[in-house]
Amino acid sequence: MSQIKQLLRLHKQGTGVKTIARNLGISKNTVKSYLSKLSEKKTGIDELLSLADPELELKFHAGNPAYKDERFEHLKSLLDYFEKELDRVGVNRIVLWEEYKVDYPQGYGYTQFCHHLKQQLIARNPSAVLEHKPAEKLFVDFAGKKISFVDRQTGEIIWCPVFVACLPYSDYSFVIAVKSQGIEDFIYALGCCLAFLGGVPLILVPDNLKSAIIKASRYDPEINRALEDFCNHYNMAVIPARVAKPKDKALVENQVKLAYSRIYAKLRNNLFFDLHSLNKAISEKNRNHNQTRMQRKPYCREERFLAKEKPLLQAFPTDVYEIKYYRDLKVAKNNHVHLTYDKHYYSVPYQWIGERVKVIYTRSMVRIYARGKMIAIHQRNYTLGRYTTVKEHLCSHHQHYLDRSPSYYMQKAKRKSELLYWLGYYISLSGRFISLIQPVDISVILTPVSVILTPLGFNSKNRLY
Repeated sequence: MSQIKQLLRLHKQGTGVKTIARNLGISKNTVKSYLSKLSEKKTGIDELLSLADPELELKFHAGNPAYKDERFEHLKSLLDYFEKELDRVGVNRIVLWEEYKVDYPQGYGYTQFCHHLKQQLIARNPSAVLEHKPAEKLFVDFAGKKISFVDRQTGEIIWCPVFVACLPYSDYSFVIAVKSQGIEDFIYALGCCLAFLGGVPLILVPDNLKSAIIKASRYDPEINRALEDFCNHYNMAVIPARVAKPKDKALVENQVKLAYSRIYAKLRNNLFFDLHSLNKAISEKNRNHNQTRMQRKPYCREERFLAKEKPLLQAFPTDVYEIKYYRDLKVAKNNHVHLTYDKHYYSVPYQWIGERVKVIYTRSMVRIYARGKMIAIHQRNYTLGRYTTVKEHLCSHHQHYLDRSPSYYMQKAKRKSELLYWLGYYISLSGRFISLIQPVDISVILTPVSVILTPLGFNSKNRLY
């Protein structure tokens, strides 16, 4: 465009065509072509010289003449209709083009038809540039492809899902292989990720996998209770990505692609025999990835994370998170609830017999709530078929029964008979305990004692019932 302006200035000064061509180093025909276009325009030379280069270019180069074609105008009026038809079952570009050619035989061929239709679809779905704040969000996802190790004992190939996370501000990534996409492994991977980052961001942005989101919704998604408890423990909010909208977390999607080339590909010839060694190798490759200089940026991901983002992360809570499990149970007549997962019984205050209570248990503790109040707490016991009982939970009669000692029974025996009292005394000296249910062998008692026992029911088999 600078040459065109020089041409216009020289022409305004009355310079001939040959001289203009020689001074500007262009052909005479080119000079004549521009002067011919100038004569056709109503705009003066001074006004053209005042225009910016793109505006001046439009004056002399009107663009692709194909877009002035009558065929294009006809196709342009149908593009909205074709876009809607593509959403219908079985309708594709070939079907639409064939119908288009039947109605308009002199129309575009298939290639040009697809080109203009594609331009229409791209223009309707532009991509926005999202600005991310440091330490605000954590994007998480599972890679589509799995990675494997070999079981040392059986030789079986074990395929493991790969958890990928990144902080969008610095694009600092974390990668770990887990046994499954279940809620326990998902929570474990999140915990490892936060430990790797050394802090907690404000918002967690997961995909709509079942371990995170029970029911996907654009406005009110139902979040998995365990994930909700995890985020409440670490003071994080959960905002899942929209369904079928991967651009909501485009950076972690890109990290998955980078993991394929910078982790999967570089470990493809390595053989691992356990998950720990596999994750150790993944961690090394991911560290190299975070320390690789980014394109068109003067820093790597790790440098930006340490300088701008890590100081702004929230601190960890003092206690360690444990997954919570929830049960609604009814208190039995023996004022215990039965935790079927452990096949174990835990006591509840007897006032709540027959009431329904909420049991929240973790790996180490069992808490029991009724009407919004915690009424019992126990250390979790994994012994099958046994009872964990707090004495204060029992009624007064049962507490009195448990408080009975051997001296209590000896005093009752003394009130009945002096001989019965001394019987208990001698048996206690021998280190034996009389069972009230099963018969007890007393043949080891001293001979004088056996004489005393004869009128009390001592039989020939040396057993007392």
